[in-house]
Amino acid sequence: MEDHLLRELLRLEHRGWQALCDGNGAEFYGAIMTDDAVMILAHGQALDRDAVVASLEHAPPWDSYAISAPTVRALETDVALLRYTGTGRRSDEPDFVALMASIYVRVGATWRLAHYQQTPMLQE
Repeated sequence: MEDHLLRELLRLEHRGWQALCDGNGAEFYGAIMTDDAVMILAHGQALDRDAVVASLEHAPPWDSYAISAPTVRALETDVALLRYTGTGRRSDEPDFVALMASIYVRVGATWRLAHYQQTPMLQE
């Protein structure tokens, strides 16, 4: 069960990262986030769904990304936590590396993002 859940939620995370690379992040996250969802970002801001969509409308796209060491934990029947190390790359900036956690809730047959948090990793 957890292997299937991990694959399913990772597929969503990859779609989100790819949308950020393609410049379609506002559309993707506007559709996948619950109405009361919150993103807590590495720079210390907590954004609700509308603020996330607005911030992504003009955000520069990522050139590439990587997801490593993903784990999943079912919190309830229709609630799951996906954790991983994410790396975002833009050619003119240092890599952005953070521990990331996404909490998904199943609404009907669809997983929706209810909470997302980034914790920057120290670069050596």
